[in-house]
Amino acid sequence: MAASLASKWSRVGRSFLGGLDHKLSGFLSTSHEACSNSFSQQRSTFIQMRTVLKVVDNSGAKKVMCIQALKGKKGARLGDTIVASVKEAHPNGKVKKGKVVYGVVVRAAMQRGRCDGSEVKFDDNVVVLVDKQGQPIGTRVFGPIPHELRKKKHVKILTLAKHIA
Repeated sequence: MAASLASKWSRVGRSFLGGLDHKLSGFLSTSHEACSNSFSQQRSTFIQMRTVLKVVDNSGAKKVMCIQALKGKKGARLGDTIVASVKEAHPNGKVKKGKVVYGVVVRAAMQRGRCDGSEVKFDDNVVVLVDKQGQPIGTRVFGPIPHELRKKKHVKILTLAKHIA
């Protein structure tokens, strides 16, 4: 969809420049190709096994590695629960390195459509650690949290967040 839209706009730009200098038209087409190549390099995929995620709560963990996505065959998306292993941790935290924990994906690099037609996409993959019942381990959540978590029944995470996107 985005590629067809970009090619449509490049054709419109070339038609406007048809009567002008061809060098300028060639410059626009090469800059468009460079731009499309940079977008193709930034693939956004599901969070799957062996994906390293950042932790944005004060549970003590810094980074976790996904062991298994609890829902879906391809992997986890925004709001899904995963099983993860702690790879880096603060020395005095509640969670220690090597512990197997549950986490809720609160920011994902993969696009997710909203009902109003817009799409939400973040720069990195981030989780909040929870227990088996779905209650957060930490008492604070850092950074923006999308409101789609309300539909996934993670209201406690939303109440701990300062900024809801």
